[in-house]
Amino acid sequence: MHSIRPVFWNGDSLQLLDQRLLPEKEEYLACKSVNDVTQAIRQMVVRGAPAIGVSAAFGMVLAAKTAVDRLLKENKEDHASKSSFSEMYTDLKEASALLKNSRPTAVNLFWAVEKILQKALKLENETLQNIVDGLEQEAEAMLREDIVTNKRIGDFGAELLPKKGTVLTHCNAGALATGGYGTALGVIRSAVARGKSIHVLVDETRPLFQGSRLTAWELRKDNIPVTIIVDSAAGHFLQGGYIQCVVVGADRVAANGDVANKIGTYALAVLCKENNIPFYVAAPISTFDFAMQTGSGIEVEERAAEEITSWKQTPIAPVGVAARNPAFDITPAYLVSALITERGLIFSPDADKLGNLPREGKMAD
Repeated sequence: MHSIRPVFWNGDSLQLLDQRLLPEKEEYLACKSVNDVTQAIRQMVVRGAPAIGVSAAFGMVLAAKTAVDRLLKENKEDHASKSSFSEMYTDLKEASALLKNSRPTAVNLFWAVEKILQKALKLENETLQNIVDGLEQEAEAMLREDIVTNKRIGDFGAELLPKKGTVLTHCNAGALATGGYGTALGVIRSAVARGKSIHVLVDETRPLFQGSRLTAWELRKDNIPVTIIVDSAAGHFLQGGYIQCVVVGADRVAANGDVANKIGTYALAVLCKENNIPFYVAAPISTFDFAMQTGSGIEVEERAAEEITSWKQTPIAPVGVAARNPAFDITPAYLVSALITERGLIFSPDADKLGNLPREGKMAD
């Protein structure tokens, strides 16, 4: 189970499982520069907040490598001179701006880039090569830690799922959206590993079908029973008593518990509230934006109309028709039954509870 490797580093390039090609093909795209990583994020070769964050970290490493190569070719000495570090750090700042502009909603991207910049400052007095090595080690540690974090999320969340029943999930919050294992799907994987009998309903998740293409593919690989439904059928199944709970991921969580996630999440949360069904959000602390007081301040990315009006370059709408394509929506905290994090469960989240996150253990209601 959970042997999927969406992201890995081979020392010279970042290897990304190209999610645009799934489920038909399993091919890796080699990113050899920060521009390559930026385009991969923007074009959704890699997607999901944690996976974007890890990829951005390695994008910064590639920018550092490029900067050092340039400085050495210009006959800069490989020592800890202030001028050499200053030039390298300027290149890193430019790379960070490029990466941050690739997808504005996922806060993990900003978190990861800033973490690499902070690491560079700590290594300021090292040789240029030692700085690159240190940044590479930091990015590799972030990848390892993401997988460990996801498994902790899974452990906490597994106890919320029924011993036997049906769980609905939206978009893809699995191994493909992270360094490995997954957040929402990590909860499901952990529940199944504990012997729970879980059947998963997967929203297809228009317009790019991350549910039917990616989540269903992951679950089939793990032999977890899965059934795909169209997005608009979720209300029917929630109202009819077929579903015991809903578990989704998140791209950003505001300081008061409001959640930005794939478009359609808000509607699911409202339907859950109406039908008295628990609505859970699984996300690592790195997805929490404590500087963002409420979800109203979160920038919602709007993507190209062509994602709606065509599929694989085949028109499915009248030529020239207008279309709106927000990639995310904001779910108010009062609709969230619990946030599932690596530090525990936060029931009925609000600003006070998020401000007092424990280091270990489960939070009380």
